[in-house]
Amino acid sequence: MPKFWDYIHDDSGGRVLRLEGPIDSDSFWGDEITPQDFRDELYAEDGDLTLWINSPGGNVFAAAEIYTMIRDYPHNVTVRIASIAASAASVIAMAGNTVQMSPTALLMINDPSTIAFGNAKDMEKAIATLNEVKESIINAYAAKTGLSRNRISKLMSDETWINAKKAVELGFADEILFDEKKPEPDKKEEPEEPEKPDQEGGDDEGDEKKETEKKPFKLDTGDALWEYSTRVMGQTILGKITASAVPEDTEPSDGGKADDAQKPSEEGLTAPTVTVPDMPVIGMDGKTADGAMPYEILKQQLAFLR
Repeated sequence: MPKFWDYIHDDSGGRVLRLEGPIDSDSFWGDEITPQDFRDELYAEDGDLTLWINSPGGNVFAAAEIYTMIRDYPHNVTVRIASIAASAASVIAMAGNTVQMSPTALLMINDPSTIAFGNAKDMEKAIATLNEVKESIINAYAAKTGLSRNRISKLMSDETWINAKKAVELGFADEILFDEKKPEPDKKEEPEEPEKPDQEGGDDEGDEKKETEKKPFKLDTGDALWEYSTRVMGQTILGKITASAVPEDTEPSDGGKADDAQKPSEEGLTAPTVTVPDMPVIGMDGKTADGAMPYEILKQQLAFLR
């Protein structure tokens, strides 16, 4: 009777077993993998074993017996999935110390199924049996992957097909065959750039230092450079307002500061004319204390500036 699996000696002195075909408790057509024949070949010799699997599955009880044999084998067993390890065959694959998958291989897990005949109690018994069989299969998957029982149960109920990469991610497999990672090209070490200060935030001391280092904006008018600031502009505007309100024969209240302001403050620079008037105090009659700045004149000047 021909069989589709056999042991082969490899060059390293270990043994290789190719498990190909459906799994069953008995052999009807001659191509099934049965527990009795598997046991006879498994213990015929000693040494590490490489088990190639290419099977669509089969009898879950026969698969459970072969799984137990592999786990009990006193030497290292490497499982290699060549094409497919589906249903009951995926349970056998979980027995290996190391599980490897071809990049083109597939693993499939699903709920167990059966054929039942009889009355309602017989159907209920069949359902209870299927539920217990499923729990026993989850034991094998959970021991290998470390996934939760609920997640494994959901994957089985959905009849999940898993490729090699996904199998490694989920823990059903350990390695992908022929996955030789190419060495990364050597990267030239670039000199480290000095740390730059943060653009945002910073401490108070650093911010204060930055403020002191700021240079005033200078406007180039051709003849002279004018230092610009809002304070100087405000004083200039107030000076124009008060200049129109002061009589011609009145002495300037700043003691000649305006004339001094017109003198060059630095070599090559001429400061703008700035009049810093004293803040007028307007009385109830609408005039200042000296009567020189009526409220109406100031009002008109402010209206003109608007």
